Amino acid sequence: MTVIKRMPAPIRLRELIRTIRTARTQAEEREMIQKECAAIRSSFREEDNTYRCRNVAKLLYMHMLGYPAHFGQLECLKLIASQKFTDKRIGYLGAMLLLDERQDVHLLMTNCIKNDLNHSTQYVQGLALCTLGCMGSAEMCRDLAGEVEKLLKTSNSYLRKKAALCAVHVIRKVPELMEMFLPATKNLLNEKNHGVLHTSVVLLTEMCERSPDMLTHFRKNEKLVPQLVRILKNLIMSGYSPEHDVSGISDPFLQVRILRLLRILGRNDDDSSEAMNDILAQVATNTETSKNVGNAILYETVLTIMDIKSESGLRVLAINILGRFLLNNDKNIRYVALTSLLKTVQTDHNAVQRHRSTIVDCLKDLDVSIKRRAMELSFALVNGNNIRGMMKELLYFLDSCEPEFKADCASGIFLAAEKYAPSKRWHIDTIMRVLTTAGSYVRDDAVPNLIQLITNSSEMHEYTVQKLYKAILDDISQQPLVQVCSWCIGEYGDLLVSGQCEEEEPIQVTEDEVLDILESILISNMSTSVTRGFALTAIMKNSTRFNNTVNRIKKVVSIYGSSIDVELQQRAVEYNALFKKYDHMRPALLERMPIMEKALTNGPTDLAQTNGETDPAVIDSKPVQSIQQPSSQANDLLDLLGGNDIQLVIPTAHPTKPASVGGELLDLLGDLNLSGTPAAVPQMPAPQLLLDGLSGQPLFNDISGIPPITAYNKNGLKIDFSFERSSTNASITVITTQASNCTDSDMTDFVFQAAVPKTFQLQLLSPSSNVLPAFNAGSITQVIKVLNPQKQQLRMRIKLTYNHKGSAIQDLAEVSNFPPQSWQ
Repeated sequence: MTVIKRMPAPIRLRELIRTIRTARTQAEEREMIQKECAAIRSSFREEDNTYRCRNVAKLLYMHMLGYPAHFGQLECLKLIASQKFTDKRIGYLGAMLLLDERQDVHLLMTNCIKNDLNHSTQYVQGLALCTLGCMGSAEMCRDLAGEVEKLLKTSNSYLRKKAALCAVHVIRKVPELMEMFLPATKNLLNEKNHGVLHTSVVLLTEMCERSPDMLTHFRKNEKLVPQLVRILKNLIMSGYSPEHDVSGISDPFLQVRILRLLRILGRNDDDSSEAMNDILAQVATNTETSKNVGNAILYETVLTIMDIKSESGLRVLAINILGRFLLNNDKNIRYVALTSLLKTVQTDHNAVQRHRSTIVDCLKDLDVSIKRRAMELSFALVNGNNIRGMMKELLYFLDSCEPEFKADCASGIFLAAEKYAPSKRWHIDTIMRVLTTAGSYVRDDAVPNLIQLITNSSEMHEYTVQKLYKAILDDISQQPLVQVCSWCIGEYGDLLVSGQCEEEEPIQVTEDEVLDILESILISNMSTSVTRGFALTAIMKNSTRFNNTVNRIKKVVSIYGSSIDVELQQRAVEYNALFKKYDHMRPALLERMPIMEKALTNGPTDLAQTNGETDPAVIDSKPVQSIQQPSSQANDLLDLLGGNDIQLVIPTAHPTKPASVGGELLDLLGDLNLSGTPAAVPQMPAPQLLLDGLSGQPLFNDISGIPPITAYNKNGLKIDFSFERSSTNASITVITTQASNCTDSDMTDFVFQAAVPKTFQLQLLSPSSNVLPAFNAGSITQVIKVLNPQKQQLRMRIKLTYNHKGSAIQDLAEVSNFPPQSWQ
């Protein structure tokens, strides 16, 4: 007779938890877990149905602690197939925790879920809906969507709310099944059960966000906005309901969901926006603000008001709510208010200005996140009317803020002062104050910009040089300040010594005192090589401005002729040569700098630059602007060719200025072979070569011998080039581009841009349109003029940007198959 030895009953989950909690070390806990896992594995191997549920429950607890529990996946499927509700509950919970759509095992439970969705017990159906809505894959959603749709129409509110959330998951996984649920949504908002209402609003929001057609359908056909307004009004006006009350507010979660759906429905739609204006005003005025629940509803209300086409009075009300948020003790609420105001300041500037004092007070907040947002918003509020008061506050902030804020704050002050300065003296004082306070944190261009400002303010030279001299007497550690001061003393040292200043009380300074401070800069350990170069040049310049100290200046200059700093040594050697060999030329060479003209940039550009180099990734960070400004866009393209031999597009709007090539060039072509030594670019105004002689004779002749080419043919977009040669200049080739679209959908916001190597010059004229009709129903033509004085083989890199079927598309292509007749 064989005796079957049965394993002892496994310990209960409660006992396991108690045992694990007694572990004093991580190693002891790990040992307990491993021992229990071994017992569970043995039980699984013996197909012990009696304790399978208990073992899976313990396994899930271990999984929650972070230990591996994947060996229990199949046991979960066995529990799901069981007829006991307790087994199914643990099985479905285990499936949601241990399985996901990346594992093929989950497909084995599809049939079980389908059977349970049709079960006679609502709680079993609820388990199946929860599991499908949590981890159902696209295949499972396709197979089971019909059952979910049936349950969405049932009268049982417990199942309807779960079916609605499950439908949201199905739509996310398989968007094309969205229309299946459309009939079931008609009566969802008539339900009185708040759980069903909540999940229904979530479902409708998902459908509206994912499909423009559904959004239009719910706006026009279903008249969804009036239904949502009615529900929201009932929530606001209803009395106390203990079932849904949270801190005295009726079902705030449902209110927030409805407000988000209203925001989607009212966006860019006048009728929908008008229908919800009154209820939004009621929510904004009737919601209690003493509790965080009310603040959450008000915040959603503000976002909805600002996102729809609301009335101006309603927008002011929304901004006033954000202003009240700034006075809240909760840091999170203050931060949210500052962030929201920053987004709305451009559209509702005057309304935000009313809260300027509160915003400025936030600069004193201890929280660095709030402080940064307040600083950004303060700069956005600066205008010509409040520039003096705002700069006073921001300069005080610059004095006391943490080091990580100083660079951004100084940069913002420079920009605001340049744009709104009420006078040149105020502008100079402000910049000098920044250099004195945070000189080591300012941008690299701060020094040349201030020098240019001082140079162009001829009436302020005496005042400026005296003010700067006083500043470096107190502190020579701020290198940008010392550099500007050295430059000014070198230019206007005679004005400083003369002691004539009408702006403020003049100071008496001798030539030796001026040289003393410049020499102290030269020998200071805090001075950089650049600063020493400024100081040495200033000393040299004053040899023509001072009368009694020329010998001292010669001695100082000769000393640095043997400096270990190569830059300083070179300057000193050259200056010594001026004294010895070219002394007759020295006064002319060292005369004052003329008024400087500010360098014009190539149109607006947002390209970030570091040490003259531009990050190629920036080209994708900004959307392409409207086609109505082709010349600016052509300049903003900036070097589509790699290497150094590049030539920019020449703008048609400014024919008197040749296009410049410099640090703002953007290299989009890393693989184009530009080997070989390019011929020198002719030093002549390019626009005149291209545009002169337009009157009285035709620009180009049609030469029939140049065959056209197809430059681009991809994704249904085709671009052909045809060629003509200028009659006024044989070096000019005129290329006419013709773009066509053979797809079934229009291409909008179409922008064609081009660039060529530096040995060429290129001019891109305005296109005929920015919409490319579908089915080749029309085309866009654009003229390109290329100057090729060296008769080199033509190469071109083109960039195409357009919107097609709701997606923004951008592509680059190289064109190198130009016919020889077009460039020879």
